Amino acid sequence: MIKNSFRKALTATVSGLLLVGMLAGCNKSGASGSKSVNLKLGHNLAEDHAVHIQLSAFANAVKEKTGGAVTIQIYPNGTLGSESDMVSQIQAGALDMAKVSASTLGNFNEAWNALSVPYVFNNKDHYYSVMDGLIAEDLYQMTEGDGFKGLTWLDSGSRSFYTKNTPIRTPADLKGLKIRTMDSQVAIDMMKCLGGSATVMGYSEIYTGLQQGVIDGAENNVTALRDHGDVAKYYCFDEHTRIPDIVVIATKSWAKLTPDQQKIVKECAKEATQEYKQAWLNFENDVLDKAVNVNHVTLIKDVDTAAFQKACEPIYSGLKSSKPAVYAIVEKIQNWK
Repeated sequence: MIKNSFRKALTATVSGLLLVGMLAGCNKSGASGSKSVNLKLGHNLAEDHAVHIQLSAFANAVKEKTGGAVTIQIYPNGTLGSESDMVSQIQAGALDMAKVSASTLGNFNEAWNALSVPYVFNNKDHYYSVMDGLIAEDLYQMTEGDGFKGLTWLDSGSRSFYTKNTPIRTPADLKGLKIRTMDSQVAIDMMKCLGGSATVMGYSEIYTGLQQGVIDGAENNVTALRDHGDVAKYYCFDEHTRIPDIVVIATKSWAKLTPDQQKIVKECAKEATQEYKQAWLNFENDVLDKAVNVNHVTLIKDVDTAAFQKACEPIYSGLKSSKPAVYAIVEKIQNWK
C-alpha cells in the first residue's frame, strides 16, 4: 500500500512538473514582453523559388519587429501536402499558415472563384489595383467562418497556354488538344468553352505528361517554362487569367496574436506583397531568357485576344444564373477603377 501510494504521489508530481513545463513553454515571452507564438507556414514551391525567398524575408521581418515574440517556420516543397491538403490542415488546427492559389481557395469558399474567371482583369494595372484594394480585403474576411482568413497576396503573373507541338493563336487551335488544368471548375469550364479537353493533374506530373504525350499542353504563367521549357516548345500569350497566390492564416492562430502582433504581421505581409512585385518581374524575365535562348521556346504574341474573350462569355452568363454571389464580385472587379 505504501509503495502504491508513493508511486501515485511520484506520478502526480512528475505529471505536475510536466504540466508546469508545458505551460511555461506556452507562455514564454519574447523580447518585446509579449507571449511568444510559433507559427508553421507551408507552400509547395522549391527553396530557390522567388516565393520561398520572399516568404523567408517576411518571416524574418515579423520576428525582428515583434522582438522575437512571433516566429514563422516555413515548410517548402509541398512537404505538408498539396495546397488543398494544407488548407484542410489549417481548418483542422494542424497548420497555421499557407501560401495557396486563389483557385484552390475557391474549392473551400466559392467567393474566391471570382478571381479565376477568364479575363476578369483588364490588364496588369487593373489586376494590381484590385488586389491592393478593398475588394481583396473583403475576400480576406469572407472565409473567417471557414477557419482561415487572407493576409495578403503575391503576384503569380498571367496564365497562358504552352504546348509541345502546336502554336496557339486562336481558340480554334486548341480543338482536340488535351490541356492540363488545375483542379478548378472554372478552369475546366474555360477549356470546354475554348474547345480543348481539360486534363486535371498535379504540377509535378506535367513534365512526364508532355514528354509521353499524355497531354498536349498546359496553362500556367511563364515561370512554368523553368521546369517544362525543354519539352514544351510554344508559349502563347493569350493571358486568359491572372490568379493571385494568397497567404492565409488560421483564424484560431490569428486569435493567438496580440493586437500589436496582428498589426505587425499584417504590415509585414503587405510589405512582402509590394517587394514581391519586382521580384516576380525579375523571375519572369530570367525564366523567359533561358526559355528562349537555351531551350529555344517560341513565344507566340500575335494572339487574337478578342476571340478568346468572346469564347469565354458563356462562363459569365453561367455564373450570373447559377452563382449570383460570385458574379456580383466579378462585376465589382470589372467596375473597379
